[in-house]
Amino acid sequence: MNFRDNLAVEQFGSMDAAVEAEVQRAPRLLIVDDIADNRTILLRRFARRGFEVAEADGGARALQMVEQESYDVVLLDVMMPEIDGIEVLKTLRAKYTPLQLPVIMVTAKAESENVVEALNLEANDYVTKPVDFDVALARVNAQVDRKRAEEKVATAASALRQVNDQLEQRVEERTRELVEINQQLQGEIVQRQQSEARSRFLAFHDPLTGLPNRRQFREELVSGIAAAGNDPDQSVAILFIDLDGFKGVNDTLGHSMGDMLLQAVGEDFRGVMQRSDRIARLGGDEFAVLQVGNKQPEDAIALANRLIEIASRERHIHGHLTMIGASIGIVLGSGATDDPEELLKAADLAMYRAKVEGRGTFRIFDPAMDAHVQARRSLELDLRNAQALGQFEVFYQPQISLSTRKVTGFEALLRWRHPTRGMVSPAEFIPLAEEIGLIVPIGEWVLRQACHEAAGWPDALSIAVNVSPVQFLRGSLVPSVISALASSGLPAERLEIEITESVLLQKTDKNIDTLNQLRALGVRISMDDFGTGYSSLSYLRMFQFDKLKIDRSFVEDVTSSRDCSAIVSAILGLGTSFGIPTIAEGVETEEQLSHLTGEGCTEVQGRFFSMPIDAQEVRKIIERIGV
Repeated sequence: MNFRDNLAVEQFGSMDAAVEAEVQRAPRLLIVDDIADNRTILLRRFARRGFEVAEADGGARALQMVEQESYDVVLLDVMMPEIDGIEVLKTLRAKYTPLQLPVIMVTAKAESENVVEALNLEANDYVTKPVDFDVALARVNAQVDRKRAEEKVATAASALRQVNDQLEQRVEERTRELVEINQQLQGEIVQRQQSEARSRFLAFHDPLTGLPNRRQFREELVSGIAAAGNDPDQSVAILFIDLDGFKGVNDTLGHSMGDMLLQAVGEDFRGVMQRSDRIARLGGDEFAVLQVGNKQPEDAIALANRLIEIASRERHIHGHLTMIGASIGIVLGSGATDDPEELLKAADLAMYRAKVEGRGTFRIFDPAMDAHVQARRSLELDLRNAQALGQFEVFYQPQISLSTRKVTGFEALLRWRHPTRGMVSPAEFIPLAEEIGLIVPIGEWVLRQACHEAAGWPDALSIAVNVSPVQFLRGSLVPSVISALASSGLPAERLEIEITESVLLQKTDKNIDTLNQLRALGVRISMDDFGTGYSSLSYLRMFQFDKLKIDRSFVEDVTSSRDCSAIVSAILGLGTSFGIPTIAEGVETEEQLSHLTGEGCTEVQGRFFSMPIDAQEVRKIIERIGV
């Protein structure tokens, strides 16, 4: 038997098998009747005769079931509510021929005109009510047999045509297939090799930066420890690097911009590595470097300073100026018994110490750092629960007009009264709240509380609330202000929002738009810590502030330092030129007050007049100093 004969036998064999399987299948019957008892009786009796029976309680359901499933025969009642059998038949015949879907109508004897109409609509047959089951069974079987016989003939004829059409085509296809299979095999081999190489690469490398990952770094660390253990002149150093300010870039510019920044930083870091250095991205904005050499800690310190300088460079990412930094922890290996995970943990602790002590620097691990970190983690846990436990309070420091020596308003200052720690310094917990993402809900609480208290003060007094750059940049400030004003009833013109220069550092349209929205509400905007940044003057051109606040660092030495005196004079001169009132904070002595008065400062606040006080003491201050 040749190839063509094999193909023919194969085609006919598969055709016969398919037809035989169809013949052996239980016939599927759909009974359509709105009367449940009628359906139940017929369903049970047909099921006993080997039918696979489905039922529909009306015309709409029947049409839905026919769309979803295939049936050999439909037993369709003529008289049904909503959609009767005649309408159902019309719909079926619009899509299915009598051979494709036989339909037997069920009608009362008095409905002969319905029978005629149904037959004209190509109903295959009919039975009358009450249904004689034997008659119905015979007619249903006749339609099933006829349908299957016709299908078998049609299938056979179609198969014959297909065999004739496909024999030549299959010969050509088989020839092409052999060529294609060979080419495909070659391609699959190449693809598999590339895929395996890619998988091996990704198993040990970071897909974003292409640098080795934590797994690869650990293996390098194990090898480095072993090498140093075999050579007394060699020692291991690990540099654990965390980017300062990276989260702010992600939050304000988006993760895609953050990814591009990580790629740029990773490439710059890689560019200063020595051949023996091993750098990896451990995840997020964390990197690590392994050094094995004989000049430690000198080499590690030199590299740490270099990496800090590289991380702190200005970078333009898709038209956005980004400025970050790096904090680095260094740990030195002690010998072949070093545990890789313990070394990494120690380097991480040292990095964390660098962050706590100002960022943009490095620290070398010593065992005392572990206790320090545990204390910090305890503080963090307490801080996360402080608001829910009602431990936060808002204190108020009066702001005094130098022309009248009367109170013009108060600045709201957050305080944390811990049950065992006592009053926790804001300098200790505010940066921590910003770092762990709690500053936004805390800031919103301060805003609401301050507005609520100020609403009960004399109408001439304002309330100044400092806003964290994180709260400002996340876009929730305007709704928070609207909510606080609405719930407290405080007029908008009595609220003053204090922002720092870091809010405007990116100089985006979104930032200016937020300020304009606040101004449109009637809220006043003041710039806090004016003069401490490097582009303060440019901000005065970008936005018309309602007040400039002179930082306490200048006020403290205004009478003893020529530089501070000159800076304060310059700021006051700018305020006068731009028509913006000025306020100096941190005034503690009569000499400072006299100097500021002589230079034309508008308002002051500080211990000279009052320490920050709780809400109950505000009334006494108002009565003592006056409004």
